[in-house]
Amino acid sequence: QVQLVESGGGLVQAGGSLRLSCAASGHTFGTYAMAWFRQAPGKEREFVAAINWTGRRTYNEDSVKGRFTISRDNAKNTVYLQMNSLKPEDTAVYYCTIDTRDQLGTSESWYDYWGQGTQVTVSS
Repeated sequence: QVQLVESGGGLVQAGGSLRLSCAASGHTFGTYAMAWFRQAPGKEREFVAAINWTGRRTYNEDSVKGRFTISRDNAKNTVYLQMNSLKPEDTAVYYCTIDTRDQLGTSESWYDYWGQGTQVTVSS
């Protein structure tokens, strides 16, 4: 059974930084892309960033470009999201997810497995 466990969320002041981690376990498939989505209160879940298996290709949503960086360590089956210059509008539950086709889709429908999420709160 595939498990994704996120960590690193918390409360931070605007302008601060957080680093999210997501460790995958229990999978038997080979190469896969990983991504982060987020869901703010009262809003739909939205794409944040994605990275392919080799790490050579990434894609970020426009509002986080220049502030967030996605990376991965395949030896640890872990994906990271470094979040800098955080804004109150970044407040959300952040979810990591896997795409077993190793694409960089921006829609939830591309993705096969999901974590439970970690809360990020940015105070003004």
